[in-house]
Amino acid sequence: MTVNQPPQPVSKVQAWYRATRPRVFTASFVPMGVAAAAALGDGVFQLGFFVLALIGVMLLQTAANLVNEYYDYIRGSDELKVAGQGMAIKNYGLTPREVGIGALLALVGGGLIGLYLLTQSGPALWWIGIGGALVAVTYTAGPFPLAYNGLGEVAAGIFMGPMVVVGAYYVMAKTIPPYLWPVSLPIALMVAAILHANNLRDLEADRAANKRTLVVLLGRDIARIEYKILVFGAYISLLALAAFQVVPPTALAALLTVPEARKLAHIFDTETDPQKLHPAQGRTAKLHGQFGLFMVLGWLLWILMNQVF
Repeated sequence: MTVNQPPQPVSKVQAWYRATRPRVFTASFVPMGVAAAAALGDGVFQLGFFVLALIGVMLLQTAANLVNEYYDYIRGSDELKVAGQGMAIKNYGLTPREVGIGALLALVGGGLIGLYLLTQSGPALWWIGIGGALVAVTYTAGPFPLAYNGLGEVAAGIFMGPMVVVGAYYVMAKTIPPYLWPVSLPIALMVAAILHANNLRDLEADRAANKRTLVVLLGRDIARIEYKILVFGAYISLLALAAFQVVPPTALAALLTVPEARKLAHIFDTETDPQKLHPAQGRTAKLHGQFGLFMVLGWLLWILMNQVF
């Protein structure tokens, strides 16, 4: 294993930047983009509600990241990591108390936005909002932390996939068309792949800390297969959606990212060094963002073409 180099001194602002993990905010942007494209296509898009929902989702994701930062440090799972996101308490001077307060503020902020949107939409948002808040907190906290019991990928996939897509659309339209559920499947698979890549990188450290991620439970060989199922399952499900005319054919622009997906699959199939897997985990988050961006841009192009022609 590569010896970890001492972290470089950073400012308080930089430490908070690392703790909030903005490079994985694609998990918020992509499903919100899909919801926006669907709403525009159906003629129900409302900019004000969309912006508020986006801020609320980002605050809940920030809360989840900070709760994860806090409990990974408290439970000792950061101790043996030589690479990884965050670790701002271990490496960059933030205290557990500061991170805990930050998580609480982000959770309250997201909750307040959710309560306002609830008054402007309907009761379905109540259940979606409660579910999102619970996942943000129980991901690494509580008596049964999801990430410590093999449920991290499932939780991330559900709540940063269909729940965000459906919830954001509902805020704007006050209704939930059935087609939104399958439309969110490729996004759910890709966002789960981000977390799975993270857990593949941290396998040895998580195992030593008794953090029973899905990768720890399955072992590296099977987990490598699962990474490919998640990533390439996103492309296969998108192809199926286009074939059944659930999404426009131009949404298949997301297939432009397949070469990067193949490169990442090869890296995770052949590397075990966390220092080498760390950038691949970041590239998985970037792949998720690019996949979603091309899918949404293709969808918007179809809407524009129908208006012009």
